[in-house]
Amino acid sequence: MKRIIITVAIIIICVTSYAQQPAWQSLFNGKNLKGWTKINGTAEYKVVDNAIIGISKPGTPNTFLRTNKMYGNFILEFDFRVDDGLNSGVQFRSNSLKEYRNGTVHGYQFEIDPSSRAWTGGVYDEARRGWLYPMTYNPAGQKAFKKGEWNTARIEAIGSNIRTWVNGIYCTDLLDNMTETGFIGLQVHSIGNNQELAGKTVAWRNIRILTTEPEKHKISAKEEIVQINTIANTISKRETEEGWKLLWDGKTTNGWRGAKMDGFPEKGWRIDDGILKVLKSDGGESTNGGDIVTTRPYKNFMLKVDFKITEGANSGIKYFVDTELNKGQGSAIGCEYQILDDTKHPDAKLGVNGNRTLGALYDLIPPAANKPFRGGFFNTALIIVKGNYAEHWLNGVKIVEYDRNNQMWDALVDYSKYKDWPNFGNAEQGLILLQDHGDEVWFQNIKIREL
Repeated sequence: MKRIIITVAIIIICVTSYAQQPAWQSLFNGKNLKGWTKINGTAEYKVVDNAIIGISKPGTPNTFLRTNKMYGNFILEFDFRVDDGLNSGVQFRSNSLKEYRNGTVHGYQFEIDPSSRAWTGGVYDEARRGWLYPMTYNPAGQKAFKKGEWNTARIEAIGSNIRTWVNGIYCTDLLDNMTETGFIGLQVHSIGNNQELAGKTVAWRNIRILTTEPEKHKISAKEEIVQINTIANTISKRETEEGWKLLWDGKTTNGWRGAKMDGFPEKGWRIDDGILKVLKSDGGESTNGGDIVTTRPYKNFMLKVDFKITEGANSGIKYFVDTELNKGQGSAIGCEYQILDDTKHPDAKLGVNGNRTLGALYDLIPPAANKPFRGGFFNTALIIVKGNYAEHWLNGVKIVEYDRNNQMWDALVDYSKYKDWPNFGNAEQGLILLQDHGDEVWFQNIKIREL
């Protein structure tokens, strides 16, 4: 009887253990491309030594080998290898719809980047919003990729949380809810007509996916990396723990007032489905509803603002604002993160060396040349202030940094339109402002973390 009980117990333990094992499904049989379809371009895919090989080809747009099945919540693992000079990626929750750019593949992409930029493992939104999680957010993760070797990738897409790993190193922690389901796709990136890149290859093998209860098999990451939350007007659990707070609640005007009035402007601004819009008027500076400011000042902080520019628009995000300085015509005075349509607004060609273009410290310091702007979509401005040191970021890339309250700063101010304002930019604290410049610009996801 004792032996029977022991035997039954062992069987129960084995069955339970087996039931808890992840039910992986292979997406590639190692022999042919059954279950996959090539779309959008004409680059070649073939099977060699149990691997799918993508071969670059001049004169074709991006080419994708996509799964015929669609996937929502899953864990995806695969090995990949790429030749130097070639860029590639793996699409997930992606789609090719006739109504969207006539079938252009769009959606999330796990980046494969052998260049010195080293953004492998980052998340890009193909043919849509651009970079959602560039690896500038995680410098340690940039060291995970091994050139010229097989690398192992893991993507967890569960609900709105997207996380990635390269060779076991945690790379990405993203919250985004734009697309819930789509295909998996292997990309051969366009090389234009560059003959030197013709024939270079990217390869994938051991492609498997887990769709049964993936949440039970998530990695419990011990290390913390930066979490990016793109879901509008929300604060995640992680953000709450870090001290982030919504500066605009997405519904009311609480916490804001007109820069030259006690209440919120009765015209010129509108709240529309979680978006705060400054409306089109005559293109003048603070001539319609006027600028709006926070009802309390801030000193050391990280400020995030998502903004969307309509064609030819001009606006700005100001900080260290003192509404007592200018009670006459024009905008309230403060340091400004410029918001501008650089291609259509004439202000982009004024000033000095581009110091009035998008992302600039307006009329003082131009942004870096490689700023990653997303035309037609929301962009994320990040302003960091620590004492006299400040930074401007755009979509995860630092584009301006400076120190104030010193001789060099004062010299910059003396050569700018702010020279007539005493001690400009040197205040210890100030209000935060969204500018009415007579053009329609949209704002959302406005949040702040005091340091």
